[in-house]
This record gives sequence, structure tokens and C-alpha cells, in this order.
Amino acid sequence: MHSQVDKAQWGGEERFDALLDNIRQRREEFEAQRHLSPDIVEEFKAIGVYRAMVPARYGGDEKSPAEFLKMVEAISAADGSAGWVASFGMNPAYLAALPEATITQIWKDSPDVVFAGGIFPPHPAERVDRGFRIKGRWKFASGCMSASLCGVGIQPDDPGALPRMAVLPREQVRIDPTWNMLGMVATGSHDLVVDEAYVAEEWTFVRGARATIDAPFFRYPALSFATQVLAVTTLGLAREALDVVRAMAGGRKSVTGAPNLGEREYAQIGLAKAEARVRAARAFFYDSTESAWSAVEAGGEPSREQINLLRLSATHLTHECAEAIRSVYQISGMTGAENGHPLSRILRDASLCTQHAFMGEITWKNAGAIFFDHDPLPGYL
Repeated sequence: MHSQVDKAQWGGEERFDALLDNIRQRREEFEAQRHLSPDIVEEFKAIGVYRAMVPARYGGDEKSPAEFLKMVEAISAADGSAGWVASFGMNPAYLAALPEATITQIWKDSPDVVFAGGIFPPHPAERVDRGFRIKGRWKFASGCMSASLCGVGIQPDDPGALPRMAVLPREQVRIDPTWNMLGMVATGSHDLVVDEAYVAEEWTFVRGARATIDAPFFRYPALSFATQVLAVTTLGLAREALDVVRAMAGGRKSVTGAPNLGEREYAQIGLAKAEARVRAARAFFYDSTESAWSAVEAGGEPSREQINLLRLSATHLTHECAEAIRSVYQISGMTGAENGHPLSRILRDASLCTQHAFMGEITWKNAGAIFFDHDPLPGYL
């Protein structure tokens, strides 16, 4: 069971596989510089990562959510950071909340626009001349090193409302390379700094707001999709971890004379449990995706219950895959504990995913509240 991505839709099988091989061979390079190299992002553009969700009238490919998610899953198996950066090809889900005239300007030359955002912490912004005067520092702008547009969070007009995002050209933003985390080292999720800039009102939008242009994808819930594209990176990581452990099974016997890994009963049991855990979580995740998308294709919008299952299945996927990875890492013994071993990198990357607010403990609470017919906290649905 691999990602089942249709490579023909992403530049063709040969080109897609070549990209994955290139990423695998250069993982150390990316980690050392703490961001993907520009040629990888250019190849993402070429195979359609950034135009995948753009409407056809702007030159986009109008992929379905599941098609995009399976692409991110496949890239994440090659490298978690690369998958994480590719996941932000979902940016039309956010940008489509801008006024239509602004959207047209963004995509007028090409739909392959790389957008990176740092929304937290939202800063107060002074309203001036039909716009905002902005300054501040924002964290975790994944993929910002190759972005042409950057978004930063500003406080909403009403307390408790969702934050607004202001969109600026990359030239108006300074990147401070602060990203120094346990995992996902090469995502380049640095701080964005704006010393002072004017942003017109029409270049701002409420994060997660309804799209101002019409296409089926924009009836799919934006915040749920933003969660899913990150959660699915752990699925690619888990598949890679399971494959790595299986490849280790034919290794030499222990120095003590014990059987090799694949002959040990505890390893066989552990791998089987991890495989079942990952497959079950994957099935729930994609079943929830297809259910919500079916409502869109029928001309409607996903129900509150369907959106809840999108969020719940994303949190479940992240934590189940991370636990499966931890369990097979444990099976690997001291071999997998070396910093240079793939399992150590995969474990670190998956551990970082579980820390993201989209997959945090509060999402379980919100899902349970809906099951009891209570309202979740703002920003969940």
C-alpha cells in the first residue's frame, strides 16, 4: 500500500519518480540549509503542485482534494519536509477569500504562485487610507524562502473573530532564519518580519472565510483542507518507516547470535500492528475526504457532521501514524537510533507534526462537542 497517487496527473510517472529520487538523494543538503533548494520548488511548479487547486479559468488544473492529498503523501514518503512544503500548494483555498479583482491580479501571469504565510501571533494594524499600516514579526512561515507572496496575520476588528491575513510581495518582507526545531528541519519555517508597510484593504482576507470566486473546490472547507494537507505528511512518513523496517529484516544476525530482525517474533507482531494502525487511519481519512467531496460534487456543501469527520480523521491520522512510527523505531533497536538512520529522521518529523495546533489535543475536544450537539470552539469548522 503506497500513496496510490496518479503520477500521470503530476508530470507523468517518469518525471514524478525522478523528482522523488532527487529529493531522497538530497535530504542532507536540505537539512543542512534548513530549507528546500529552489530547483525542487521549481519542479513542484512544473508538475502542477501550485496550480492544482486553481480554477481552470485562471490556468489551473482543478484537482480534487483527494488527488492533491495523495500527491503530498507520496512526496512525504521521500522526505517529510518536502511533503510539508508541497502541501502549501493548497494556498488557493486561502487566497480565494480575497476580492476577485485581487485574485485575478495574482494569477494573471501564471497560476503557479508560491505563497507562504505566518499568521501567528496576529498583530494590531492601524487602519489608514482604505487599508492597513502593518509591522511586526510572525512565526512558522513554511516554504517562505521560495515564495513570491507572503501573508501575515493582523488582529480582527471584533474580539474573538478569526484573524485577518494581509498579503504582501516577498520584497516587502524580511525573512529571519529562526527555524530550529526537532523535526521538519528543511521546511524553512522561518519568521517573517515587516518593519512597516501599507497593505490595501483589497489585499487582505479573513483566514478561512468563504471564497469570493466560484469553483467546486471552494465549497470544500478551507480550514479542514489546511489541516488535512499537513496531517497527510505523517501518512507518507509512516509508509516510509514501515518499508525501512521491512528492508532491515534481511540483515545480519545479532552479535549475540540472535536471529535477524525479520525472524524475531516481537518484530513480526509489532510490524503487523503498525501496518494495521496506518491502514485503518488512512481508510478513515480518505473516506471522510471522499464523503465531503461527494457533497460538493452533488452541488451542495459538506454538512457540519462531514466537516467534523474531516477534522477528526486528520487528527487521528497524525497521531496513529506517529505512534506506528514510534513503535517500529523501537523495534529497530540501536540501529535506528543513529541520527543518520532514516528512522530517526522520520521519528523526528512525525513528532513535529503532532505538535501542530491543527492536530492538537483541543481538536479531540471539539469533535466530541459536536457529537454531543454542542458547538466547537471558533476556527474548528
